[in-house]
Amino acid sequence: VQLQASGGGLVQAGGSLTLSCVASGRTLSSYVMGWFRQAPGKEREFVAAVRWSAGTTLYTESLKGRFTISRDNTKNTMYLQMNSLKPEDTAVYDCAAGSRIITSMTRVPSSYQYWGQGTLVTVSS
Repeated sequence: VQLQASGGGLVQAGGSLTLSCVASGRTLSSYVMGWFRQAPGKEREFVAAVRWSAGTTLYTESLKGRFTISRDNTKNTMYLQMNSLKPEDTAVYDCAAGSRIITSMTRVPSSYQYWGQGTLVTVSS
């Protein structure tokens, strides 16, 4: 699976951005796709994931309500709508795909076999 993330940029606090991740190379029906982020000097952090076939979603609790993950089956594309952005949301956002990930392992980066190149989101105060 090849993943191409895009949509990052510079935004003021309180603003919104939508990230996209286009997948190619495999049928995604058995895959979980997720968003992770890594801020400078910090560990990679789980943001959200979607189980492709069922459309079920999982979020890190602190971001639920501001971030929304979705997917478009027809375009093999996953999205992350980010609202009310804060300076602490500044990070490189990566999309990832993994097959046959059990629910309890969805937040774990090593569960995912494929990664995009990341897109930088900078939120200014």
